[in-house]
Amino acid sequence: MSAAPAPSPPRAVTASAPATHDAAGPPSRWVRLRRSRWWRHRAAYLMLLPGLVWFAIYKYAPMYGVVIAFKDYNLGLGIVGSPWADPWYKYFEQFFSSPYFVPLLRNTFLISIYKIIWGTIPPLLLALLLNECRRTWLRRWVQTLSYMPHFLSWVIVFGITVAFLSQSTGLVNRTLESLGGDPIGFLTSNDWFRSVLVGADAWKDLGWGAIIYLAAMIGIDPQRYEAARVDGASRLQQIWHVTLPGIRTVVILLFVLRLGHILEAGFEQVYIFYNVQVYPVADIIDTWVFRTGLESLNFSLAAAVGLFKAMIGLVLIVVANRLAKRWDGQLW
Repeated sequence: MSAAPAPSPPRAVTASAPATHDAAGPPSRWVRLRRSRWWRHRAAYLMLLPGLVWFAIYKYAPMYGVVIAFKDYNLGLGIVGSPWADPWYKYFEQFFSSPYFVPLLRNTFLISIYKIIWGTIPPLLLALLLNECRRTWLRRWVQTLSYMPHFLSWVIVFGITVAFLSQSTGLVNRTLESLGGDPIGFLTSNDWFRSVLVGADAWKDLGWGAIIYLAAMIGIDPQRYEAARVDGASRLQQIWHVTLPGIRTVVILLFVLRLGHILEAGFEQVYIFYNVQVYPVADIIDTWVFRTGLESLNFSLAAAVGLFKAMIGLVLIVVANRLAKRWDGQLW
């Protein structure tokens, strides 16, 4: 009977040696750079560089002039040589306590809110109608004719407005007189002037806003419409449950951008359209700053008001952005 083989001696268990760096040492700075996100996306950053340079030169560098709001600015002494205002909030207090503060703020907010409403709803409705239109030639003609006014300057738009609404020679007033009515001073009446401003702005940008919404509608998955039709949804139900939710983010984005400029109210249009007779309802912060700063040469007061307007706009756009993120996914 053969003997059983002797058991092999147990192998010694050794602890694994701690990891060490390569013989060459830690990676070099150049190697770390190539591994970084900046290096992997260098082409995108190079494309972004010209825009950043433009913003730095034309947007951020001029911000140095904001210090004028806290100085008794003198053209001869310059920004650096001009003495500091005493107290530092002198010009802010001067504006807040002036009789112009409340009317300017009221006019600016009202005109801006009206423009936001009439600059959002009509283009959205036009985009929905064009999206539902099945005649290609009609859709192209309507789209082309509607966005052409966007490329007209406000001077030309004002000339067109005068041709239609002038109290003495306007087509509308002549028609009213031929019907036995009295002419209306649309451009000189405090009751009508804001409506003229908002209507001209809505007409000018109607087609352009519709293009943005149409571009968003094209990106909606066609299978969603097919699924809605299979479920028996009508055209209106498809618009409400498919189209509008599909462009929700675009609507919110445009609203946030408009809200950030709510204190501008369209300086160029208002400055071209308004006159002394409609100052009580048409004078906004930007036009008052223009007259105060460039015509009256009170640069410190104009800079203080401009800074106040910019801070309010910044707060509004931050709040709107927060609300948009909170409401996203809960609309429609």
